[in-house]
Amino acid sequence: MTSDNDRRRGLLARLRRQRSVAPSRGRRRLGAAVRLIAALMLAGGAYTVFAPGAQAQDNPPLTGAAAEGKALFDVSCVTCHGRNAQGVEGRGPSLIGVGAASVEFQVGTGRMPMARQEAQAERKTPVFTDEEVRQLAQYIQELGGGPVVPEGDLRTDANLATGGELFRINCSQCHAFGGGGGALSSGKYAPSLRPASDRQIYAAMLSGPQNMPVFGDNQITPDQKADIIAYIQETLKNDQDPGGFNLGRYGPSTEGLAIFLVGIVALVFASLWIAGKS
Repeated sequence: MTSDNDRRRGLLARLRRQRSVAPSRGRRRLGAAVRLIAALMLAGGAYTVFAPGAQAQDNPPLTGAAAEGKALFDVSCVTCHGRNAQGVEGRGPSLIGVGAASVEFQVGTGRMPMARQEAQAERKTPVFTDEEVRQLAQYIQELGGGPVVPEGDLRTDANLATGGELFRINCSQCHAFGGGGGALSSGKYAPSLRPASDRQIYAAMLSGPQNMPVFGDNQITPDQKADIIAYIQETLKNDQDPGGFNLGRYGPSTEGLAIFLVGIVALVFASLWIAGKS
């Protein structure tokens, strides 16, 4: 009997200990959950307080010109390039990081906005004025940064001889030695340089439109860019062709055609004349 009573008392003691331990563990778990919720609420409150300030710091307000440019962008460009200029698949690429130089070239030459997707954007009468082009360029520049065309005279103290050498090395393969342009693959072409202004040529070198490579300041320095621009504007556009008819300055194609038509015809008539005399 004594052993049975001892076993019962031991069993009751263990049950009491388990009952006392169970609430203790539950209270600890409840306390941990309360502390976790309080920490999350504190973190959320801190984020709510400080996030607007951080967002305002990351996205500073636009300048006056950029704000005007955004208004133009939202009307004329958002359909293809998206509301935040991040691009629309199948319509237009992202403009983040292209810089003001790309906008000056594409919009200033009338290539943008495009009427439809083609192999290449062709030069046409610009839709926007020069001031509106600058405003659009400023908006894209402040939105994502990128290369910028410097202000002022872009060919001050330029060296024409150096510009000619640089042009023949870097540009003549596509634009031809006379700057008249030339055909490329897949329906694309290098356009004529005759209608291009100083800023447009500089912007093209910085942004690399279409198939043109980008000539950053590491590849061609600003002084060398000035030399190339001066050579194009002062030599190629003003050359009076003292050697004779320039055949459109399209290179060996027109020269070969002229030689064939004129030379072969002359040889045929000379052969007939010699045969008649004999």
